[in-house]
Amino acid sequence: MATLELTEATFEKTVTENDIVLVDFWAEWCGPCKQFGPVFEKSSEENPEIVHAKIDTEAEQALAAAASITSIPTLMAFREGVLVFSQPGALPAPQLAEVVSAVKALDMDDVRKQIAEHEAQEGAPEA
Repeated sequence: MATLELTEATFEKTVTENDIVLVDFWAEWCGPCKQFGPVFEKSSEENPEIVHAKIDTEAEQALAAAASITSIPTLMAFREGVLVFSQPGALPAPQLAEVVSAVKALDMDDVRKQIAEHEAQEGAPEA
């Protein structure tokens, strides 16, 4: 499956309507982004069940700002609509494969439980 170009209009729908979505935030002028591009494309071919999407931070500045992108490339992974991984920097192919395997192996019931516990602690009054 080829990579998708995401925009502010298509981002939320793509993330919420697919099981796993990897998003590469990049820009044309970014050298490390150009190095990571073929690695990301190869991963999309090797993992057709996963949506691989790219967001051009120059064209989609509001979306990049909303995602708190401060360094590119940045890779984000969403599973069942939940952000489960975010890391700046160009990953070599073996590390990207590890991220894909880890995201596939996640127990999402456990992830949601941890998020709920964290949110409950954040909202609890301090003693």
